[in-house]
Amino acid sequence: MWGSERAFSLPLWASVLVAAGAGAVLDAGFPDRNWWFLAPVGVALMLVAVLGRSFGTGLLVGLVAGLSFWLTHIFWITLYLGLVPWFALGGLQSLFFAAGLALIAVVLRHGPRVWPSVWGRLGVVPVIVAGLWTAREAISAVWPYGGFAWGRVALSQSESPFNSLVAWVGLSGLSFIMVWLSALAVQLCREPDLTRTLRASVALGAVALVLAIPAWPTIQTGTTRLAAVQGNADAGLFAEYSPGQILQDHTSATLPIIDESVDFVVWPENSSDIDPTRSADAARVLDYISSEMDVPLVTGTITKPEDTYFNSSLLWEAGRGAVDVYDKIHPVPFAEYMPDRAFWRPFAPELIDLIGRDYGIGSRDNIFDINGVLAGIAICFDIADDQLVHEMIDGHAQIILAQTNNADFGHTDESVQQLAIARLRAIEAGRTVVNISTVGSSAIITPDGQTLDSLPTFTAGAMVQTVPLSDTITPAMAVGRGVEWLVSGLGLAGLALCVIWAGRRRSANAVR
Repeated sequence: MWGSERAFSLPLWASVLVAAGAGAVLDAGFPDRNWWFLAPVGVALMLVAVLGRSFGTGLLVGLVAGLSFWLTHIFWITLYLGLVPWFALGGLQSLFFAAGLALIAVVLRHGPRVWPSVWGRLGVVPVIVAGLWTAREAISAVWPYGGFAWGRVALSQSESPFNSLVAWVGLSGLSFIMVWLSALAVQLCREPDLTRTLRASVALGAVALVLAIPAWPTIQTGTTRLAAVQGNADAGLFAEYSPGQILQDHTSATLPIIDESVDFVVWPENSSDIDPTRSADAARVLDYISSEMDVPLVTGTITKPEDTYFNSSLLWEAGRGAVDVYDKIHPVPFAEYMPDRAFWRPFAPELIDLIGRDYGIGSRDNIFDINGVLAGIAICFDIADDQLVHEMIDGHAQIILAQTNNADFGHTDESVQQLAIARLRAIEAGRTVVNISTVGSSAIITPDGQTLDSLPTFTAGAMVQTVPLSDTITPAMAVGRGVEWLVSGLGLAGLALCVIWAGRRRSANAVR
């Protein structure tokens, strides 16, 4: 009979301390530190912290772990917005974290009795734990208000040996694999009847098996030569600048490459602070760049076609103006628009009033045809949205242009965290990703995750490179979100069996 889980159960006070430390360890696995190997260690420590815990105490321990991780991971919010939004977003995500770890505690407590064989405990329980973790990430990535797809365990692995797996299983699948390895290690430690050598062999064998999966081959179908310009413009929401200054900064950064032979030029999000579709002066500036370089220009601006503002990307051609427009589909709630403003305003009226206008949710497709090159367009937070990336590939995008504006976050970790997402998207989709920011981090990333070119942060400059195009469909893109549904379903089904077993056990004990 399985009874050794008690031996691995910490006192509640110790579980809370371990959970607090585990959150910081998990965060250290992400950029800027980028000690990717610490991410599964942080997850394993969280699992240890909830061993032997009930659902109720698991909630407490999970909340501590969540607060430790999230309040460290998104501290960059405080740079301009202060403590209230930081704690509100971190607190909300920590509630998801708490619920997820509490359910995992139930599985770790009862799962070894539901599947009492050693291979049940090692083969089934870690799968269920990883499935529940993935399900929690999947839910918080889309809900509420479109979700917050940040902080997923997969995003810590952008430069690790595991990053190539994302082409096979997507971001959710990579999170599942990393948590599965952590859960397997914890379960092995709960098997005192196995020799230390056997436990080490199983753990190393699991890692070796995962790493033995080859990178998905990306077949190059052509090339394009592009210029991506970082204007080093103070384009933040709270910046003070004269109208047209951001446009001027990006124009000035483009002039040194005006004689370069390229197929198109791409500027960042908000790079034209005056809407050229409504300003003849701004239109003349874009016409000049496009005409002199004799190529289309992709630029970001704020449009207002009728009564609604949009965060937009324009495909601009000299003499023709905006020949295509993409309006951001995933504007950031509580930043680019205020959902349920009347409800939230009484809690922090000064902060809510900082958001003076609400951007609409775009409905156009996210593909530009740039003289025969099909480019997927992502504006800032769009790159974190799984569905939008799948829609690009379904639209036959051969390259991804990720325009962003990180000026509000200074020298914090936000921009490198976003670059990590872009790097994994390149591998996952099998596409070159041009991550171009107003101030950085800007880089051109090839489909194997390598950096072809980059620019220093807070420095004006341009990347001029010939980059590969591809029509490759990776398994992750072919399956879509099927992997996410599969592993989440396994986790929830396993949890249900554990709950049913625990209920029957309580009933049987009551009868006695």
